[in-house]
Amino acid sequence: MPSSMAAHLVRRCCWRHFGAFVSAPSAVPASLLVPAGKVAMARALPQAPFTLFHTSSPSSWADGFSVKEQVEDNRNPEHKVIRELIETAASPQELFQLSELHALNSNEASLLITQLSRLAAEKKLGTASILRDERFEQLISIMDSQISQVWNNTLVNLLKSLCSLGVDSNRKEMQSVEQEVLWRLRRLTFRQLASLAEFLAVKQQKESKLLNEVIKKLELRWTELEGTRTVVTLMSKVGHVSPALMDRLEDKALELAEQFNPDDIRKITLALAYQNRRCVPLLRALSYHLIQKHSELSLNTLMDLIFAYGKLNFHQPQVFQKIATDLHPHVSAMTPVEVTRCIRSFALLKWLSLPLSEAVVQYALDNTKELSVTHLCSIILSFARLNFQPSGSEDFFNMIHEELQSQLDSLEPHLLTDLVWSLCVLQQAKAPYLRRVLAPDFHTRIQGDQSLKAQNLRLKLVHINAAAKLESPDYRGPFLPAQMLSPVEPAGEKVTLLQSSLREALAGVLGSRDNGRFDVRTIYGWQIDAEMVVNSENKPLPLKDFAAPHLLHSEGTKPLPPGARRVAFLRWEFPNFSNRGKDLLGRYVMARRHVQAAGFLVVDVPHYEFLDLKLERQRTAYLKDKLNKARAKEMAS
Repeated sequence: MPSSMAAHLVRRCCWRHFGAFVSAPSAVPASLLVPAGKVAMARALPQAPFTLFHTSSPSSWADGFSVKEQVEDNRNPEHKVIRELIETAASPQELFQLSELHALNSNEASLLITQLSRLAAEKKLGTASILRDERFEQLISIMDSQISQVWNNTLVNLLKSLCSLGVDSNRKEMQSVEQEVLWRLRRLTFRQLASLAEFLAVKQQKESKLLNEVIKKLELRWTELEGTRTVVTLMSKVGHVSPALMDRLEDKALELAEQFNPDDIRKITLALAYQNRRCVPLLRALSYHLIQKHSELSLNTLMDLIFAYGKLNFHQPQVFQKIATDLHPHVSAMTPVEVTRCIRSFALLKWLSLPLSEAVVQYALDNTKELSVTHLCSIILSFARLNFQPSGSEDFFNMIHEELQSQLDSLEPHLLTDLVWSLCVLQQAKAPYLRRVLAPDFHTRIQGDQSLKAQNLRLKLVHINAAAKLESPDYRGPFLPAQMLSPVEPAGEKVTLLQSSLREALAGVLGSRDNGRFDVRTIYGWQIDAEMVVNSENKPLPLKDFAAPHLLHSEGTKPLPPGARRVAFLRWEFPNFSNRGKDLLGRYVMARRHVQAAGFLVVDVPHYEFLDLKLERQRTAYLKDKLNKARAKEMAS
């Protein structure tokens, strides 16, 4: 039997049962025979909590009843009948009809208001007609007449229902309900408090005295917290209100980590991401159980997980590999937003999955008309960060140029700069892109702007200018003016262990302070850790007399002697590489390329090699050996 037919039959049976019940006067208390419109004095009902609402969404309110309430039903069969009629009513009119047939007590009126709210939410009904109905006003009056006699769980549900129906918060009866809840907070169960906190945190955007008091009670009684669902709900809906409570919730979540299902893990990681809480022990535990116990994850879970890990900058290679592998088959059926969100998250995490990236390229070629300019920009920016060159790069970039070149004027300046800079990383920046961002009318907008955002934009323009000069022989201009090429000193940059160790070891390579420069800030926007000039026998020469075209102001004017070479030592720190790999990210690949194109012999000093050497003499010998090999390789080629 279809569920709608079954529900209709149950309602008919209940109404018939109620009709038979009221037809026997001896079985009915006088209160039920009071004429419609008259308010009978409500019976004193025991303070027995119902089972908690499981969600703040009225559409899924489904409460059980406590043992005490079942006892009350047995003692007062009319209460049980009325409750069943309230529960089975299928429309507000049925409920209002019920309120007209007999007088309700405050508890029954509260149950009826809750059912009105539930039906309005489930059937997407307008609440204005309900609030204007005189019978609703009568229900409010009955409820308010003896609010202290409403059972705890019914009271909590009543407050939610009145809020959901849109009853004015300044109304006397509404404030009476809130005050009654406030007085009873100590007597509410932890789950009732949690449900109330969740609802108030979502519904009441402004400062709420009741919410603050509920949060205080939760903080004091957090040891009563049990069940994965309550933990997940509080973390995602209430945690942002109280950092102290969130600390407790993280501890509890760590304790329950093994019991969470994939959707729980998704919600917890999202809650941590949105609140910028990088709880490493919890993230590690959730990652472990995700890998060990859950072989199949939904697309929604995969997408949200990689977004959360990216926002928190939390690196877990096994999880990344699993997500990338599981996402791969989904790519062709994903929406443009999902594809760009996915590849952007992996780029943030510096994780390059070749199969997934190739699938994104194919998706872009197959769905060009569905991808907006912003989507295409996101894909290019992500590929540039990872330094990913598609196997079918010609077809892909032809499509990119065809779609983007005519849209450059519509892009916001910072996005346009990021796009052209990324194309420079991928060595795909054609003349129209370069001209657009290097034109005087473009860069004059940020001159004089000292904000961090403007400084970053300016630095990227300098990099683009370097790409135009060093890697685009057919480009004729315009270029940035000299005053824009002056290096900006980074504020509060800390000296790393690799940086200090390299400088100490270079003393043995240079022989004399006059033979080198440190922390050289070039007109190309890149910093060289150390610079030296060596003759044909790899012996250092004094620097200051030689012309230095890579500097804005050169000390000397002499050209390099025949056979001499300018050498640049470039250190590569852990963050310069892709996740757990030895491949430089796109930014640093371009930096190396530009320094080389500027006439330098590059000596790479990666952290994973240099810091493994513990003695200074070992490090000096390492640098000399790297220099000799670089020179020999150049001569051989």
